[in-house]
Amino acid sequence: MKALVSGGAGFIGSNLALTLQEKGWDVIVLDDFSSGDYRNLLGFHGDVIAEDILNVDLNWFKNVDVIFHQAAITDTTVRDQKLMMQVNVEGFRRLLDFAVKHRRPFIYASSAGTYGNIPGPQKEDMAGNPANIYGFSKWIDDCIARQYMKVSDSLIVGLRYFNVFGPREAYKGKMASMVWQLAVQMKSGKRPRIFKWGEQKRDQVYVKDVVYANLLALKAKQSCIINVGSGKATTFNRIIEVLNQVLGTNYEPEYIDNPYVGFYQDYTQADLTLAKEMLGYEPQWTFEEAVKDYMKAVGFID
Repeated sequence: MKALVSGGAGFIGSNLALTLQEKGWDVIVLDDFSSGDYRNLLGFHGDVIAEDILNVDLNWFKNVDVIFHQAAITDTTVRDQKLMMQVNVEGFRRLLDFAVKHRRPFIYASSAGTYGNIPGPQKEDMAGNPANIYGFSKWIDDCIARQYMKVSDSLIVGLRYFNVFGPREAYKGKMASMVWQLAVQMKSGKRPRIFKWGEQKRDQVYVKDVVYANLLALKAKQSCIINVGSGKATTFNRIIEVLNQVLGTNYEPEYIDNPYVGFYQDYTQADLTLAKEMLGYEPQWTFEEAVKDYMKAVGFID
């Protein structure tokens, strides 16, 4: 089997590309390296095409069996609305149209950002009121995908990722998960800084579960858009508690003002009913087990 992974030098894309390689797939990575990093692909033996999704010659990919579309601008603080929409929507549209014309399964990264600030747990039919341009771009992707689903029998699966954490995210910088940012602070001997008063709740899902969901999507019962999360909401305070346990530290949080009031999601929790029904997806990792595995993977603990 041959796969194209767009955004394959990024966090989730690189984990997916390397997992496919381990399973014997022939993998092509497409990435413009605007936010991806070559170090995420150390150990990768496939092809890497350094082009952006808006301009790459899609004829290069006629021989792939499936497209895993992970490429996007994921920085939720970006205010350039035109740029966000061009990359996240027009780039998506190009690849989806190509996949449908050539009858290739198209598995793509959507986002919990499509829900905006609504009470959780979030069910798939509750989306459509995003709080920022990133969430809006992903919502429009979902709308476009649904239109294609109506007229094509090609497999199209959108995966609404919640808060993903795990190995190979360090190069995301300020957009890396709270788990990573707090772990780095604590490992360097600093008190972990979180927004007042640490009771924001986020569905924290391990990247290995996200990769698992992508693989399950290939055998989906039909085209669909479903949540990919842990199914549980974890407070920032709880993240620090778990990190203290795993790292063997005893740091109290330092509470700071939230500069993103107005377009910040305070509570996310994935309802996984549809994911289980359509994909057979259930998380394989508890939050505590995932944090321990993650800290081992990055060398923070033995």
